[in-house]
Amino acid sequence: MSPPDSLLSELSLVIENREKYIDQTNQRIENLTNKLSDNDLSLLQQFDLYNKLYFEYRSFKFDSAFTYARKLQETAHELDDSTRITYARLKLSFTMLSSGMFKETLDSLNAVNIATTPDSIKIDYYSLKARAYYDLAAYNMDNYFASRYIRQGNALLDSAIVLSEENSLQYYSLLGLKSLKEKNYEKAKKTFHLILEKFELSEHEYAIAASSLAIAYQETGSTEKAIELMTRASMADLKSSTTEAVALMTLAEYLYNTGDESRAYDYIKQALHDATFYGARQRKIQVAAILPIIEGERLATVERQRRSLFIYSVAVTLLSVLVILFAIIIFRQLKQLREAKRTVTEANNNLQEMNERLMEANKIKEEYIGYSFNVYSDYLDKIEKFKKSIDKKLMARKFDEINHVMKSINLKKEREALYLSFDKIFIKLFPNFVPVFNSYFREEDKIVMKDNQSLNIELRIFALLRIGIHDHEQIARILEYSVSTIYNYKTKVRNRSILPNEEFERRIMEIKAF
Repeated sequence: MSPPDSLLSELSLVIENREKYIDQTNQRIENLTNKLSDNDLSLLQQFDLYNKLYFEYRSFKFDSAFTYARKLQETAHELDDSTRITYARLKLSFTMLSSGMFKETLDSLNAVNIATTPDSIKIDYYSLKARAYYDLAAYNMDNYFASRYIRQGNALLDSAIVLSEENSLQYYSLLGLKSLKEKNYEKAKKTFHLILEKFELSEHEYAIAASSLAIAYQETGSTEKAIELMTRASMADLKSSTTEAVALMTLAEYLYNTGDESRAYDYIKQALHDATFYGARQRKIQVAAILPIIEGERLATVERQRRSLFIYSVAVTLLSVLVILFAIIIFRQLKQLREAKRTVTEANNNLQEMNERLMEANKIKEEYIGYSFNVYSDYLDKIEKFKKSIDKKLMARKFDEINHVMKSINLKKEREALYLSFDKIFIKLFPNFVPVFNSYFREEDKIVMKDNQSLNIELRIFALLRIGIHDHEQIARILEYSVSTIYNYKTKVRNRSILPNEEFERRIMEIKAF
């Protein structure tokens, strides 16, 4: 089940108007930036402005948040204030963690000496380090290491809770987070409900509490309530210009699991856009893992619709034939003949409309074929295994079971189609690949394509490298060449290039997608 359509429609409206909220954030940032132009500012005033700018950018844009966190550090060192130096380092660590820089975050935190810092700094330190281990566990997803990271995070969170003022928002937030990580979901629900009811929360604070409560409900099987809360958390994120995309990504996953593929697809695309805008590495990876699953289900839905339309068009065609036959039989009855002709005309118009809808469905299908390239490659491997299995059945003389299946398998044609599909999608994604590639060679050494749709073996090797396949054995297996042949092709191309050999592949990897 899902929450009322009105709530999800409200979220979609907020997404449409998200630029308004971003403009509000940019206006606040501009006002603060203008204040920095005052040459009479003291170092403490500069520190305060840098801190405010950091909080505006913290969950909005990584590179700017990183910049102002560094300025906080520089100003704190100029002030020679150890507390502010530690404070600034924690803000820089938070920014790196939000962008998925786990090692850098932990290295930074491990260099902090909090022995003489105020309790408020210690709380931030312990809670931030705990979150680093929690995020690392979620990213790692290995049972052994993840459980160890969670234990470390829980221990650090205990230290933060002890130092927090009881009955404060910070205290309950830390307590609720620890309950989630310990899988004590009933306690977590009670704690986050208390936060939502007792405290006046900002949009960002509300999003954190609501999304955490949604997770607790989802883990206890209350999917409808989880979707409702995650929807509200997503709206709060958008209104506060939070672009880390966690709530929206999770909501898309919940909706997909309930069968609402259309909204799930819209929200996961927006989550990917937000994660890319912010610069959150781990979020982009998480979204990229979910997106193909949702797209695949949408493609399957389109395919089912196409089949239904085909069956309907066949039925209409048969009906048309029957109408024509009936008209011939009663051709002497002029009035009935005219009615029959009118019926045939209407049927033909319906058939044409169905055909046009089929063509449109096919176009939609073609747009998604590109996303399935890796699936096709795996599919060919499965065919090879299947063929081997059939061979075994032939040895067992089970001809009646598999003879007709063997005749239908043509791996060569499958691979040729796979290559052509890859070439087309690659050229679509990298329309400037061939011109830029040729710019690295003298005129007489440039590669001339036979057509605009297919690549030759040399271009195809470097196209595979460009999309991240660097294993020569894997390239050789995909292209059905030996590893030595792949090496030879690469060496010949590099030697013809006007670039140094060590720079050539780096420049290939810098060619931009459309």
